[in-house]
Amino acid sequence: MSKVFVGMSGGVDSSVTAALLVAAGHDVTGVFMKNWAQDLPGFKCPWREDLADAKRVAVQLGIPFKVYDFQDEYKHKVVDYLIEGYEQGITPNPDIMCNQEVKFKLFLETALADGAEMIATGHYAQIKDGTLQQAKDDNKDQTYFLYRVTDEALDKTLFPLGGMTKPEVREKAKELGLITADKKDSVGICFVGEIGIKDFLKNYVQSKSGDIVDTETKQVVGQHDGALFYTIGQRHGLNVGGGMPYYVVGKDVSKNEVYVTTDLNNATLWQKEFTITNVHWISGSPTSDTLQVRTRHRAPLVDCAIKFDGDNLTVILKDEIRALTPGQSAVLYQGNVCWGGGIII
Repeated sequence: MSKVFVGMSGGVDSSVTAALLVAAGHDVTGVFMKNWAQDLPGFKCPWREDLADAKRVAVQLGIPFKVYDFQDEYKHKVVDYLIEGYEQGITPNPDIMCNQEVKFKLFLETALADGAEMIATGHYAQIKDGTLQQAKDDNKDQTYFLYRVTDEALDKTLFPLGGMTKPEVREKAKELGLITADKKDSVGICFVGEIGIKDFLKNYVQSKSGDIVDTETKQVVGQHDGALFYTIGQRHGLNVGGGMPYYVVGKDVSKNEVYVTTDLNNATLWQKEFTITNVHWISGSPTSDTLQVRTRHRAPLVDCAIKFDGDNLTVILKDEIRALTPGQSAVLYQGNVCWGGGIII
């Protein structure tokens, strides 16, 4: 059995993860990563409550407990990445960067230096034959967020929940009497909870109102409160009254304009081929040119082929995909195996 440090967030998933490893006979230590502790206007960061819950579970399980303070690194690697991306007019995914830079790099390195042999988290994913594979629970599968993890990190990682469904995890927590058994799942951005992305960004970026322009008529149909806040395919939050609903098809941050259409068949909304950059393969490139791609969490997998283009990769889709968003990730699969992916440009 191994000496395992478990990332405990104070939620039910990481609580059950720790419990399962204790039951399996591992030498388990719970670790709370203090990544973000800043309150924002109208929002109180729940880190104190989460820390208290994680501690209580550790006491229930009779395991040692530590706190790793990663706030400075987290702000630099994850939060600044998010802010800079929006300022450039793209829509980055902070959860993916958090996994790449914090949980499976900084946490792993710190834990190993602190005496751990392995780390574990409550992610819904599986590691089989050295590959990252989708979880049993299709609805909870988190391989999309894990595609930038290295094979070296996977070799030192355990995902005990990969073969369980969420209801099974809840049931196990109740069976064990864990105090987090009925705790609601966190929602929203990984580090600011239920606050909306726009409300968060307003604390860090300068924005001003500008025109919302109909791409067909070239007419100004409304006003926005900052072009950088809008994403391709967005329908809600446009405040354009009357008639058919509008969808965002583009934006120009330098001009501070947002472009919309009422036509769901608008060519700008649909793509059959796109390019990804910053390509990352977990353990070597795919063994086949015939793959499947997922362009957002929980989006259906779409059959595709890939073509290498220098440092970038062209993805050719069998079926068109709606509302591809620059800055988001496209993750490539072959069967159940997650090979890696890159950033949509």
